[in-house]
Amino acid sequence: MTWSNDGRDGPRGYHHGNLREALIRAALELIAQKGPAGFTFAEAARWAGVSPAAPYRHFRDRDELLANVALRGFRQFEAALAKAWDGGRPDTSAAFDRLGRAYLEFARGEPALYSAMFEGGVPLGSNPELREASDRAFAVLRQAAEKLSAQAPPGARPPALMVALHIWAMTHGIASLFGRGDSARRALPMSAEELLEAQMLIYLRGLGLSETKFGRSG
Repeated sequence: MTWSNDGRDGPRGYHHGNLREALIRAALELIAQKGPAGFTFAEAARWAGVSPAAPYRHFRDRDELLANVALRGFRQFEAALAKAWDGGRPDTSAAFDRLGRAYLEFARGEPALYSAMFEGGVPLGSNPELREASDRAFAVLRQAAEKLSAQAPPGARPPALMVALHIWAMTHGIASLFGRGDSARRALPMSAEELLEAQMLIYLRGLGLSETKFGRSG
């Protein structure tokens, strides 16, 4: 596939090769500029350098194109989280730290994908493949939560799903806050990673998990 770009912010000319990939790349460029709701199917075609009718060879409409962008994002997201978690090795604390950092790093490094995944408004119920990819990514958090929950005091172990949802909410909130550039507009006293670590420590203590029980040796 050959691309020509007449300007940094202008459309890329598509000459030959994989039209489907060209349209996904075009959508990513437009999402980065306008957000997942800010571009049309025709704009994606124009950015890829093809006729307005060409995208219909691969996608039913703009929503299906956006769903495919989100699908790519969830697959990459799952791979990043699974690599960071690494089955909880060498201990739960270290693995959780890597997992949180990987989440924030993905949101920071792939803002267009992340936006398509969580702000695109694509209904998961109407796209089984996308829902499955989303579930697999969340399953990594669920596995981590199960291992964490098992270390809570007997008789006071919270449901793993609840823990996973709490951790997801905390991490996603921080990722969205910093990903939107709010940190550049406000004088925040700590980084995204430091804020997540502080929140996690407070949460763990609330569950009755001290740093020692959680696997920190010092």
